[in-house]
Amino acid sequence: MRKFLLSFLFAAATAAATARGHLADTCRCDSCMDVKIGRMIVSGFRGTVPSEEIEEAIVRYHVGGVILFDVDVPGGMGERNIRSPRQLKALTAALRSLSDGPLLIAVDQEGGMVNRLKSRYGFPPTVTAAAQGASGSPDSASLRAAQTASVLAGCGINVNFAPCVDLNLNPSNPIIARYGRSFSSDPDSVCLFAGRWVEEHHRRGIVTSLKHFPGHGSSRSDSHLGLVDITDTWRPDELVPYRRFVENGYEGIVMVGHLVNRRIDPLYPASLSHKTLTGLLRERLGFGGVIATDDMNMGAIVDNYSLEKALALAINGGVNLIVVGNNAAVYEKNLAVRCHGIIKSGVASGEIGADKIDDSYARIMKLLEDFGYGEPGGRESE
Repeated sequence: MRKFLLSFLFAAATAAATARGHLADTCRCDSCMDVKIGRMIVSGFRGTVPSEEIEEAIVRYHVGGVILFDVDVPGGMGERNIRSPRQLKALTAALRSLSDGPLLIAVDQEGGMVNRLKSRYGFPPTVTAAAQGASGSPDSASLRAAQTASVLAGCGINVNFAPCVDLNLNPSNPIIARYGRSFSSDPDSVCLFAGRWVEEHHRRGIVTSLKHFPGHGSSRSDSHLGLVDITDTWRPDELVPYRRFVENGYEGIVMVGHLVNRRIDPLYPASLSHKTLTGLLRERLGFGGVIATDDMNMGAIVDNYSLEKALALAINGGVNLIVVGNNAAVYEKNLAVRCHGIIKSGVASGEIGADKIDDSYARIMKLLEDFGYGEPGGRESE
């Protein structure tokens, strides 16, 4: 596996790798397009063992990723996917066995209050990013990140939708500051501590995801509940962590929030915005890796856009991974399959560019290659 270990004290800036050189497969037949579309979907599902629903999504529709939760929100916070280390390891192994290629298996394991692998299930205790930043000890953060990454790897999880690189600019923020998800209000400190997290995860083959682009820390509301307008609160230094990571050769994912900044795009939230996704993140900051949406089941999206419109805007805007956690107010059976059908129909009608599907597939496969998944003798064969 090719590694670019980040150090914000000593590392020289390097150009971000581009996926376009990996775009050899441009097959447009139905079967090829089915695979490419499937690879773009990261789906939530119910069950501590693979259900018929997720089995069909992976086997028949080539869904390339799953996201796991410990509690089921639509079911009144009941059981979802995670009950113990042993059970989780068996679940991830069963999921991988269904896939015709490497499978992205993701969780949100930031630590502290955003923590799917809780101590009551038999996993090690964790602390918030805020507590780590306040400690002033990057070495302690490295130890905690190493422990988290090792636990994930041992349970068969290969993607952590972390670290949060939002700046803690609003102490009353209901979704970032309230849950201690930011390392600091200072971008240099955020870069240092988040860099340690990325380094320890990548060292153990765990893909990371910087979030929530272009910055959620100054907001006054929660995108789980509705669109968040950051036009009047957002500051340009919220881009500093992303710029630094890109300059230092970051190889993971960037997750884009459902955040409205009318100074960047007067019409659409960042997750659906070509001006933000392509204009700012790709072209201005130079990020060449995989872009993921925040959960498309959040109120910010479902209360304002049809699924058809949201998927078309996101993909045409430059998103590569569509996250549908299916763990909000209502559980929709076969949501991943419906997303697949909507995207395929959009490509057939010309509403969604086929070149966007090709580009996404190339970037996703490059990500898997960079982390050693799907290769003979690679991590999933160990």
